[in-house]
Amino acid sequence: HVQLVESGGGSVQTGGSLRLSCAPSGLSVSDFSMTWFRQSPGKEREGVAAIDCNGRTVYADSVKGRFTISKDNAKNTLYLQMNSLKLEDTAMYYCAARLPIYCSPSFRGNFYNYWGQGTQVTVS
Repeated sequence: HVQLVESGGGSVQTGGSLRLSCAPSGLSVSDFSMTWFRQSPGKEREGVAAIDCNGRTVYADSVKGRFTISKDNAKNTLYLQMNSLKLEDTAMYYCAARLPIYCSPSFRGNFYNYWGQGTQVTVS
């Protein structure tokens, strides 16, 4: 049974920082390509940051230089470090995982087999 559980969301002031965590069960973050997506009520879901099984990363233009995606293989945890937060970063953030055979960072939601429930980030 595979489950992804996000945590670390909350309310933060503009310019502040948060670190989101995704703790999977039933899969190894070292083997899977994984991505953080986000969605706010008035917008479509968008990819934020992706990392593949080789550690290659892709970032949305809107977060480049501010967000960092990483894996801690020992803890089997995916992270999203978010700095210099802006109002437009307010969203529900989701962790998603793609089967290991596909080792490529991607923002295509249909490529991802497993999704977490999300953690809310509110910037004000």
